[in-house]
Amino acid sequence: MVAPTQDRRIRRPEPPRRAPKTALPWPLNVYQTAVGKKWVMALTGLGLIGFVIAHMAGNLKLYLGAEDIYHYGEFLRDMGEPLVPRTHLLWILRLGLIAMFALHIHSAYTLTRMNQASSGSAGAISGQKSYDGGQEFAAASFASRSMRWTGIIVGLYLLFHLADLTWGWTSDEWVRGDVYNNVVDSFQRWPVAIIYIVANVALAVHIYHGMWSMFQSLGVTSPQYNHLRRYVAYGISAVILVGNVSFPIAVLTGIVDHVEPTYLEEASALLSLI
Repeated sequence: MVAPTQDRRIRRPEPPRRAPKTALPWPLNVYQTAVGKKWVMALTGLGLIGFVIAHMAGNLKLYLGAEDIYHYGEFLRDMGEPLVPRTHLLWILRLGLIAMFALHIHSAYTLTRMNQASSGSAGAISGQKSYDGGQEFAAASFASRSMRWTGIIVGLYLLFHLADLTWGWTSDEWVRGDVYNNVVDSFQRWPVAIIYIVANVALAVHIYHGMWSMFQSLGVTSPQYNHLRRYVAYGISAVILVGNVSFPIAVLTGIVDHVEPTYLEEASALLSLI
């Protein structure tokens, strides 16, 4: 009796991450790789951190008085004049900020999907892989494990912040162009102040780990100065947290209070151009 012939063909395992069905032209195809997405996340994160610092620094004029912060707002609208019309450069910056924010979210989401594709045990939100024997977080900090959760909190708060102070949807007291009193009216409401503080704690945690990992994503890493990365991340996130949280505390404690908006009278014509 003849023994059956054995199938000696080698079966190769499926790759954990399949190549995209449609390859984009260079340099867009770089973004289809994990390394490219990490670069985009790092660079857009750096731009967003720059905006957060500039935004906080401008808001510190709240302590100088209503007229100072009003003139700061007018400066932003007048940027580029007379080379470009009023508010045009500001809108270009806004559109660039929106683009960075969208790319940052998309790169984070698609990287999570890639992690899920490589491991069926990866979390749907965090992208963190789980193991049968449990997982040791000696190297991973709370900040790194909560990056996507803190990102979601900050994103939701951003929408609320725009509706509250930019669009005036949450208060009948909101006055277009009266930045100072709008901020006071908003933060005098305890729920809004608490939401703002919680959101800025989440933002500080997000920025801390984002800055720590950003250098690694960009290839800026060396045992000689890696310890400095942690100090820089701690320092910048702490400055942002203290600066932003000081605003609702100053309003709730009466350090910053309502004023008569006489400075708006001279600007009624300009406000119609905003």
